[in-house]
Amino acid sequence: MIRTRAAVLTTVGEPLRLTDIHVDDPEPHEVRIAVTHVGLCHSDLHYMSGTVATELPVVVGHEVAGIVETVGSAVTHLRPGDPVVGALTPSCGECANCNTARSTQCLRLDEIRRRPRPAYTLPDGTPVSRLGDLGAFSEHILLRANAAVRLPDDVPTRVGCLLSCCVVTGVGAVFRGARVRPGSTVAVIGCGGVGSAIIQGARLAGASAIVAIDLDEQRLRAARGYGATHTVNGGVDDPAGAIRALLGEGVDYCFEAVGSARTAATALAVVRPSGTACLVGIAPGGTELTLPASDFFFGEKRLIGSYMGSGQAREDIAQLARLYQHGRLLLDEMVTEVIEFDQINEGFEAMTSGAVTRIVVAMPGCSDHSPTQELR
Repeated sequence: MIRTRAAVLTTVGEPLRLTDIHVDDPEPHEVRIAVTHVGLCHSDLHYMSGTVATELPVVVGHEVAGIVETVGSAVTHLRPGDPVVGALTPSCGECANCNTARSTQCLRLDEIRRRPRPAYTLPDGTPVSRLGDLGAFSEHILLRANAAVRLPDDVPTRVGCLLSCCVVTGVGAVFRGARVRPGSTVAVIGCGGVGSAIIQGARLAGASAIVAIDLDEQRLRAARGYGATHTVNGGVDDPAGAIRALLGEGVDYCFEAVGSARTAATALAVVRPSGTACLVGIAPGGTELTLPASDFFFGEKRLIGSYMGSGQAREDIAQLARLYQHGRLLLDEMVTEVIEFDQINEGFEAMTSGAVTRIVVAMPGCSDHSPTQELR
């Protein structure tokens, strides 16, 4: 067991509190990671604001990269010193879903996440929960070894951390979830971190037209840099009408990356008959959808969901790292700012700005760390 510092959520709606916690020693199939960088994600805000329920106290954060520090007795494919990113979806590798390349829907998830002791505790022994059994806003974390993906040495953890959530979620939704065909037309509602990754995925998939839809002109301008061919301000224009004016009909695929009933309905409205709307954004707990049945019966539209890329996280993250190495996947451009750990609450406040794609926290002493810097 080691003592380290973490950003702990003790009260919903209140700022995170930087405090000391104890991190347990790894179980046989776990590794302990010295965190170097962690991205701030809107999913974390759901738990911090209470729109998605969580136990308290809890360490949130999940978009993480770091260096392997200690490995459990059964771990053979990783060793101390390896740079890794963490996947939010560890898997058993044996159930029906894992065997059909859908490890994000592992049927034994609760079982493999079970530990004989709490991973995190306060100094007085109080257990501390971890978001997704990961809890990345900590200088040290525990990961199940099959949820740790080794990074190539020339992929900095400053950008590598994005692969573990927003990029694998967005690009995976395109290739694994909706399976976008080359030459097809795509719309993306919500152009933050995940939406920007979806746009890149559509570009990589060979979409002939990519329409970015957002309420913020700064995000729409940035979307063109990631591959959008057209932009629509949803606060000014009706997206369905604007897309018909641009393309003559609805799009083949629409991805919703906001997480609301309204934008889900918009996603279905902008696809053409026989088109596919894919919901990627996490909606607040209790959200229900009201959709026209005729779109499904007469229009043969499809509505699907995609969680964390709908695929095999370890394999997909490794492939995405290679795309970055070859200059085909833009990651540096997605990092708006790198901040210090003690600025984490200010970082979440800054996420409301349309100028922000991703804010990354650099942990104290990390080798890939430089002073707070503007990268875009």
